[in-house]
Amino acid sequence: MDAVRVALLREVLAGTEWPREARRFAAALRSSVVPHGGGLLLVGTDGYEPWHLAAHLVDEAAWSGQPELAPTLVRHRVRPGDPAHLAVGLGRLEAARSGATLLLVAPERPDAGLLERVHDARRAGATVLSLDGGDPEVHGLAHETLTVRAGAEVDLDTVQHLVSAAAGENSLPPPRGRRRLRDRLSLLADHLTSPPPTGW
Repeated sequence: MDAVRVALLREVLAGTEWPREARRFAAALRSSVVPHGGGLLLVGTDGYEPWHLAAHLVDEAAWSGQPELAPTLVRHRVRPGDPAHLAVGLGRLEAARSGATLLLVAPERPDAGLLERVHDARRAGATVLSLDGGDPEVHGLAHETLTVRAGAEVDLDTVQHLVSAAAGENSLPPPRGRRRLRDRLSLLADHLTSPPPTGW
């Protein structure tokens, strides 16, 4: 999705929480991967592979000058002859250590094997983030979450567009026109209550 379409999407969703929440989550992602020079592992569930998000993050990494945002897509099934960027299997999660960031995209509950691997990566020092459907076990493993529940105004794919676009931004966009005092106070409150930018 190009910048114009993302801007239009943000306009449509301006009265909702999604643009702000996507920026909050993207800031947590950036603050986890940039200081460590990368190490972003992106994995989905057995039934959902986030290759689209991987492609958008690669684009944003190039456009923003932040190569650390380019992920390694970790796949449940790797076939002989797959190109190198599509040939990383779940065993890669076992090597995740301090400085690595694991982004789990889980619209449905992951299987026990994946949850165990994510748990082991967290215990080894990796930072875990999740874009998810609200599963409590996923939330228990993640340092930072962004949940898209069934029946929300947007679907998980749309939120991934918002997150990837926000990840490539260096800062919040400048305000358009004069803001009312209430708007400025709301922005300040959002800033003060957002999670800390450094590791946990």
